[in-house]
Amino acid sequence: MLRSMALVLTIITASACNETKKETLSETVSEEKIEFKKEKEMNILFVLTSHDQLGDTGKKTGFWVEEFANPYYTLLDKGANITIATPKGGAAPIDPSSDSPDAATDATDRFNNDAVAKERIANTTKLSGINPDDFDAVFYPGGHGPLWDLANDKTSIALIEKFNSQEKPIALVCHAPAALKSVKDSNGNPIVKGKKVTGFTNTEEAAVQLTDIVPFLVEDMLRENGAIYSKKEDWAAYAIQDGNLITGQNPASSALVADKLLESLK
Repeated sequence: MLRSMALVLTIITASACNETKKETLSETVSEEKIEFKKEKEMNILFVLTSHDQLGDTGKKTGFWVEEFANPYYTLLDKGANITIATPKGGAAPIDPSSDSPDAATDATDRFNNDAVAKERIANTTKLSGINPDDFDAVFYPGGHGPLWDLANDKTSIALIEKFNSQEKPIALVCHAPAALKSVKDSNGNPIVKGKKVTGFTNTEEAAVQLTDIVPFLVEDMLRENGAIYSKKEDWAAYAIQDGNLITGQNPASSALVADKLLESLK
């Protein structure tokens, strides 16, 4: 009788130990999965203009702060690793108009109080030193600067073509679609041909009285390259995605572009 009871107790104890081991193993596996999710990273390249002259006006231009800051913080707060590059490297010029009280947003206020972000803008990586294979997506903020340099920059053109061949997200907002001007797809056609896109409108350019100053109009260029261009009323927030190409109409659209880019990386 005693032997039988001892045997039963041994079996119960062994069974309990096995259950404990299973629970412990299950917890370990769950922890490993959680840890893996934490370790999964998004590496995103931001490409800004190096151009700071507004044609022959004697006025300054550059990138538009809101169009950088909103996507930058949207992605940074989700754990993205962001590299900032420009054609010349070094300091990326800020368009003075975008740094005025009238253009202020929560994102620009955050940027103005962010010493780390400002330091990064003052010390960007030279675009020619960038390897597209190191990144999951590329984002181009606007401002008038890209119309003069990124539209014709061979390194930028080749970089976008590489991202496109790898089917990685390519996002641009406002004047930044100017960087697509000479970019080709794998068939040698303009990358925007047959694609649904948007960008700074002709009427918005007229509203800021720069139609005769800029080297070309973004809306006209996209249409001439065969894009299926669409827009909303001036200054309305509007973004559209077609495949891996994401475009936004104006500064107010930067948040929408950032959200679509983030969704594409999930």
